[in-house]
Parts: sequence; C-alpha cells; structure tokens
Amino acid sequence: MYNKILAGLGGAIALNLLHEIVRHNFDNVPEVNKVGEEALNKSLETVDMKITDKDQLYAATLAGDVISNGIYYAATATSSFNLVSGVAAGVGAVLLPEKMGLDDSPVAETTQKKVMTVGYYLFGAVVTKLIYDKIK
Repeated sequence: MYNKILAGLGGAIALNLLHEIVRHNFDNVPEVNKVGEEALNKSLETVDMKITDKDQLYAATLAGDVISNGIYYAATATSSFNLVSGVAAGVGAVLLPEKMGLDDSPVAETTQKKVMTVGYYLFGAVVTKLIYDKIK
C-alpha cells in the first residue's frame, strides 16, 4: 500500500512539474492551475470563505492537486490500466470544468490545450507506473 502511495505522489509531482515548466516557458498551453484555483474558491464560498492572496491560492491549489492526483494515481495507475487512468483523468480535466460551472478555457479553449492537458495526466500515470514497478 505504501509503495502505491509513494508512486502515486511521484506521478502527481511529475505531472505538476511538467505543467509548471511548460506553463512558464510557452504560450497557448494549458493552465490547469487556474481551473483548480477557481474550483477551490468556489468550494470555499459554500462556507463563506475565499482566498484572495494570489500566492496563497496558488499554494493551496497546488497542494490539493498533488494530494488528490497522488491518491488517484495510487489507486489506478499502479495497475495494468495505468494508461487508461491517465487518459481518463485528462479527459475529465478537459470536460468536467464546464459541467461544474467553471471556466474551462484554461484547459479546453483550443485543441492544443485539450491534447496537452490529456497528455499531462497520461504522463503522470506513466511516471506513477514506472516508479511503482521499480519499488514494489
């Protein structure tokens, strides 16, 4: 169980590193963080709270993203279905924001953003499986 969790966290960290490197160095790329920040603040509104400091919002969103993706990858990407779990997470990241009342343009505005978003999550799943296979 611990090996799965470690591998899942490794995949989630790899996904976020890839996302941040690309986001800071290229134009017209996904900004998954913006969807996460909007979702976090929308969730906090239900308890009459909001994070207004940009750096705090980013940090809270990043922490939640690593933890949630780490759990997801630990549960799904350590099996033989690792590629499917990565694609499923990526497709969900593209399709679900609009259905949840969020702005999907940071991940779905262009075909390039959609494909890259799915690719990020696939990358995280592959890294998870590689780590898991090395440490199990």
